[in-house]
Amino acid sequence: MTVRLATRRSPLALAQAHDVARHLGLHGVDTNIVALDTAGDRQLDTSLRDLGGRGVFAVEIQRALLDGRADVAVHSAKDLPSTTPEGLVIAAVPEREDARDVLVGAHLAELEAGARVATGSPRRRALLLERRPDLTIVELRGNMARRLSRVGEDGVVAVIAAAAALARLGVIPETREYLDPEWFTPQVGQGALALEVRADDALTRSQLHVLDDPSSHRALLAERSFLVELGAGCSIPAGAHASVEGETVTLSGVMADVDGARSVRGRLTGMDPVEVGRDLARRLRDDEGGATLAGWRPA
Repeated sequence: MTVRLATRRSPLALAQAHDVARHLGLHGVDTNIVALDTAGDRQLDTSLRDLGGRGVFAVEIQRALLDGRADVAVHSAKDLPSTTPEGLVIAAVPEREDARDVLVGAHLAELEAGARVATGSPRRRALLLERRPDLTIVELRGNMARRLSRVGEDGVVAVIAAAAALARLGVIPETREYLDPEWFTPQVGQGALALEVRADDALTRSQLHVLDDPSSHRALLAERSFLVELGAGCSIPAGAHASVEGETVTLSGVMADVDGARSVRGRLTGMDPVEVGRDLARRLRDDEGGATLAGWRPA
């Protein structure tokens, strides 16, 4: 049996799918890659927020699973909507890459007032303006090569990228600064892959088991639970990052308003990743004033 791996057609997504195929091959599993275009890839002149945010890169890949055109969806976990469609499950989460964000083209402390920094992420925009409200943030879309090429174009002096994406593409920019996740909280799922299958496909689920890293999987569960509790359609910039030691999960989370003027942060530790994520989201939203931040609205 050949396992069909569905993925976006972008260079990064294809690199990730080929890596999954290589690892499955080491365990005797034959694979074939099904590359698909998504709405997020086709409409590069529209901001992700206007397209609907999380999910614009995932729903068509998920549809390929549900209608039988593929057996496994290889997702960047950060692209997944917070809830999994009925009939699908995340069967495996391989060992996570670096979850941090990277400022490419400059160092933050060296940027002059008014310097133009490009990002398409509301979270990155808000957290950057929280630390440096004097900067000018401009929209950024496209694949990684296009994003990096924006440095020096139209006055842009730096862009923000995911460390994991750079690593998977083998790109090491000459000038870069890894942003401390203690204040620049990563996006939910950043650096992780999520391998999704049909819930009733027991054979494929068993084949993917060899790729699952329990600690990475538990961390993703905590972060996604945080996002679910905030609401699948939240328009507010938010991030969460979990670490796992043994059976203990520690989750850090942030909610910020759209211009970075205010934020609420917290950290919670527990044994059940789903409970940790849910409880931290409730604390930030209900007890720490997250619901009063500008731009916040539930799904």
